[in-house]
Amino acid sequence: MGFFSGRVTFARYKIIGAAPGIYGEEHLARLEMHAAGRQKLASSDGIECGWSAGEHILDTSFELAKNIINDMLHFAMRVDTLRLPSDLLKAYYSVDLKAMAKGNSSGRPSAAQKREARESARDRLEDESKDGRYTKRKAMECAWDSQSNELLFGMTAITQIDRLHSLFQQTFGIGFEAVTAGRRAFQLAELNSRTRAADDAAMSTFVPGFTPTDIAWVLDEASRDFLGNEFLIWLWYTLEVEDDTIVLSDKSEVAIMLARTLTMACPRGVTGQETITSEGPTRLPEAKKAIGSGKLPRKVGVTMVRHDAQYEFTLFAETLAVGSCKMPPIEEADPRAAIDARAQQIRHVIETLDLLYEAFIDVRFGEDWPKQLLAIQKWLQMG
Repeated sequence: MGFFSGRVTFARYKIIGAAPGIYGEEHLARLEMHAAGRQKLASSDGIECGWSAGEHILDTSFELAKNIINDMLHFAMRVDTLRLPSDLLKAYYSVDLKAMAKGNSSGRPSAAQKREARESARDRLEDESKDGRYTKRKAMECAWDSQSNELLFGMTAITQIDRLHSLFQQTFGIGFEAVTAGRRAFQLAELNSRTRAADDAAMSTFVPGFTPTDIAWVLDEASRDFLGNEFLIWLWYTLEVEDDTIVLSDKSEVAIMLARTLTMACPRGVTGQETITSEGPTRLPEAKKAIGSGKLPRKVGVTMVRHDAQYEFTLFAETLAVGSCKMPPIEEADPRAAIDARAQQIRHVIETLDLLYEAFIDVRFGEDWPKQLLAIQKWLQMG
């Protein structure tokens, strides 16, 4: 139940299609039909996927009270990876081969015996593996929020996304797409009739002569995910030069501090990346020097306060994913009420980040961006 206790990590995915409405037994039955260890989504590399009910890694008992929380369907994807131990395979091979070659007049095994020994050793290991002793299991949490119709996946890396997408589509008959910096920018542009600005957007030249138009980690020409890197630079500049409190479009205010960690990378993919760990990493001279040399921020630690609620997390630039978010303590005495309150906290984090990113996009796609960009260029030159 990691989404509802302790620190929270998630990347966001927008469900393609209508919102599910009220979750019920039908949704639980679909999850159970594709539960881990039953009907499996297998691949040729020995990896099998299925759903877990989330209480522990072997839990496949889906229940209304446990898996439906404040309009969120909570579950986990379990990935089972079969890894036959190579040292044991080698040992079985040696033992079998020695036994087969024992009666040979030459004292050496034949090619056929070597093939047979390899097959018998693998068969023996695979037979032993049926009880799960060589299977590595890992569960990754998911929460499908019916209010936003988004799937929250408890990982910031994209290594398991293809498996999640295939299993989710097989289970519910629908797919999803990542809510990245570029896609979110297009959504905001459509809401404000600025689609042309989003279509025409190119990487801003923060450091003339150093900032390239092509970014090493943005491989798709149609992608505008580099706007996430620009967002972090704009946020850094705003907090250092203007104010540490930003007024949002709903008239609320959010106080921001960049803290704990900052990772920057060369957009050309030449000089690698640099990570600074400090209470205030952006205030250190080496951070400003790295940005001034053309590196771009890819993730940063954030402390954020809105509506008297404080959140501490790592923000990933291109994906807008949230890592290891520390939530405010919940004072609810009733366990169920506390879990429901945690769901609202997660929504509050997402809402605040969306409003903050919207504040940047309003500037970025507005008429005053050239003036703002010039100010940022001068700020970077000051070192």
